[in-house]
Amino acid sequence: MTGLSKARIILIACALGWLQNAAAQPANQDCSSENSPGDAQTLRCGAGVTIVAENGARYTLQSDRKGGIESIQLNGKALLIEVSPRPGGSKFEVITPQAIAAVRGTKWAVDVGADKTSVFVVNGRVGVGRRTGSHIVTLGAGDGVDVEPGAPLTVKRWPPARVSALMARLGLQAQ
Repeated sequence: MTGLSKARIILIACALGWLQNAAAQPANQDCSSENSPGDAQTLRCGAGVTIVAENGARYTLQSDRKGGIESIQLNGKALLIEVSPRPGGSKFEVITPQAIAAVRGTKWAVDVGADKTSVFVVNGRVGVGRRTGSHIVTLGAGDGVDVEPGAPLTVKRWPPARVSALMARLGLQAQ
């Protein structure tokens, strides 16, 4: 193998490694994508939806019949979502293995771990419940909840250190 061939193989391997480490969620036709600080990715979508994804977040955007984003299936890591108020009272949802978080217009973060989903509200109000069951708690600005098997849904005021750590993972500063 010549030196030039080896160099090409190394270049291709490096490029593939970079792609795997990037926050690689392709923007749908209604969204534009940009890199954010700290390797996060920002999607700006129609109908007032902005999503900041932690590097390596595993999620799928779900569109409505008109092609607008109506929900997100989040399976790993964290997203910060900002949704403008929606006409007709329609809700925007983030669905995780443990929880469903629904809003009509607000800014909040959802973090999925192995057996836990954490939801934190920056501003506005978010309803959070388990994927199974009817009990829902409502979070206001500064509130959070951890959704874990066998544990009650307890709304808590998140300490600044926890908020700062989550926002730093998203390349943002706590507000």
